[in-house]
Amino acid sequence: MPDPVPVLLVLGADPPPRLGRLTGRVEVRYADASSLAGLLPAADALLVWDTASDAVRESWPGPGARPRWVHTASAGVDRLLCPELVASDTTLTNARGVFERPVAECVAGLVLAFATDLPGTLEFQRQRRRHDREGQRVAGSRAVVVGAGPIGREITRLLHGLGVTVALVGRTARRTIHGVADLDRLAARADWVIAAVPLTESTRGMFDTRFFGLLQPSARFIDAGRAATVVEADLVDALNRRWLAGAALSTFQEEPPDTGSPLWDTPGLVLTPHLGGDTAGWRDRLGERFVALYEQWSRGEPLPNTVDKALGYVPSPDLPAGPDLSDGPRPPDVSGPGVNGSAARPG
Repeated sequence: MPDPVPVLLVLGADPPPRLGRLTGRVEVRYADASSLAGLLPAADALLVWDTASDAVRESWPGPGARPRWVHTASAGVDRLLCPELVASDTTLTNARGVFERPVAECVAGLVLAFATDLPGTLEFQRQRRRHDREGQRVAGSRAVVVGAGPIGREITRLLHGLGVTVALVGRTARRTIHGVADLDRLAARADWVIAAVPLTESTRGMFDTRFFGLLQPSARFIDAGRAATVVEADLVDALNRRWLAGAALSTFQEEPPDTGSPLWDTPGLVLTPHLGGDTAGWRDRLGERFVALYEQWSRGEPLPNTVDKALGYVPSPDLPAGPDLSDGPRPPDVSGPGVNGSAARPG
């Protein structure tokens, strides 16, 4: 008797993923939020194509078998995790390898736009006014990238290419990466603070009034990570008080922000609609990435994008074994003299 055809369940399909060479080799079934729970027991693998859905977290608890592998077409996995999934032996993978460069290019573009006051230039053009003013040199400026995962590292590489001195901050200190104990004093001297942390219980609300109060009045804050790591009301208040010169957000607590949200009118705040990840052809790249992972999974090979479900992200390969090293060896200090501060919440 031939082996049964594997069942691939796809959550969300508008437009559907292009599965290429998997066509005819798997039985593809489609689910939405209302039907997912009933279809999970029969699925061998689940592709979460609708990454804005909370249906996996809501449907996973319940009777019956569950897929042996879940893959999400996003970098973050916080919308999927629930205690039952974390405790299960189901393998969870993400779209690592697809979004790093586009997000880094978006961050670099925002840095250049802020340095040349492009938002102000466009506003003066709209008013049909000419206004001479000085820009800021990017080369020689200082940046802190918070989050040492693949997106944070790619941002660091691209900013280095622009001549920016970058301090990369991760959950643990190792080699050229600072630990969270260094974050406050580094942020206090930075021209650019870029957030690229995953959403976990320790990073939720990490960037708040206390953090924004550390920054220089000339600093800019750019969120390249998850919306819930930033307390939006605190950022709005800090910008209104001119504690910092500007900020940019591409993800929001409410997607999209309500027309009455203060985010639209906050001085110095640039709102972009997921421009970092949603570049031309991104769905095709996600589909190709999933097909490649499926080939490995079907052969029983380890998957490179495997999420540590207890941590909530894919651990960096250079993390040392053993306890957290945030207070251990540190890379060279690039923050300048005379800066002190209390430790920020770990990320």
